[in-house]
Amino acid sequence: MTDTTRPRLIITGAAGLVGQNLITRLKARGDYDIIAIDKHLANVATLRRLHPDITIIETDLAQRGAWEQAFMGGGTLILNHAQIGALEEQPFIDNNVTATRNVLEATRAAGIDYIVHISSSVVNSIAVDFYTESKKAQEKLVVDSGIPACILRPTLMFGWFDRKHLGWLARFMAKVPVFPIPGSGKYIRQPLYAGDFCSVIISAIQTPRPGEAYDISGREKLYYVDLIRQLRTATGAKTPIVKIPYSLFDLMLRAYAVIDKNPPFTTKQLEALVTPDEFDIIDWPGIFGVPATPLLAALEETHRHPVYSQIVLEF
Repeated sequence: MTDTTRPRLIITGAAGLVGQNLITRLKARGDYDIIAIDKHLANVATLRRLHPDITIIETDLAQRGAWEQAFMGGGTLILNHAQIGALEEQPFIDNNVTATRNVLEATRAAGIDYIVHISSSVVNSIAVDFYTESKKAQEKLVVDSGIPACILRPTLMFGWFDRKHLGWLARFMAKVPVFPIPGSGKYIRQPLYAGDFCSVIISAIQTPRPGEAYDISGREKLYYVDLIRQLRTATGAKTPIVKIPYSLFDLMLRAYAVIDKNPPFTTKQLEALVTPDEFDIIDWPGIFGVPATPLLAALEETHRHPVYSQIVLEF
């Protein structure tokens, strides 16, 4: 049943990193009628366990279906679904392009007139890979749809429920005798705290910004090796950090991909990791009225929370 007394939000990709963080914070900040959509069986089960009071639809948006009826109740769409990692191109096409086209058609048919689109900083990147190209295509679909949208382009994120990136690296660090760093480790990273980014999304929901686009980057630029050192401090790990040649690191990833067809870190992501990208820092705290959490404090909030730090989503 649709509750017309509360703001209605439709969130795609709701069981992933951003979705799980966003729903947790939405419930803490206001009274919303939330419709959460995702296709990942295990992560949807986690979402249901944490939030039995919201409407959750488990479905593949790349396939047209009954899920489209959920859009007929109107509201604001948070277009958040995305394929982040895979060895082949097809999953990126299915989830970032085909699914987005279907969602936009359902949005238009339902007369929904505002979207908050979670794009990515990679649309401005010089890297060329399946993720980057498909996210560029996804954002273009949103822009070309004609539906008023606020586009948010975050950089690499970390936070509660992180199954990739810093979350995986923290768990890896806890298991190995030494932590390998590819090459010199001196390539700039700008990690963005998912908690801060969700506050930006909530601001864009509460104060619509149709036709606007913002690059939301981490406000602290630091070398990857220094980021790993801060991660080690935040988690309380004692693991030595060792630099190894890039070619050896690449070989290790290729070998691991032989035994794991859905690895948490791929050679394409390694290429992106060492690509010399730096992103402009805008005053998103001032624009959206969101205070930025200092990096080390955000890492500690992520890895020391008594409940959420223990929940790991699946790949």
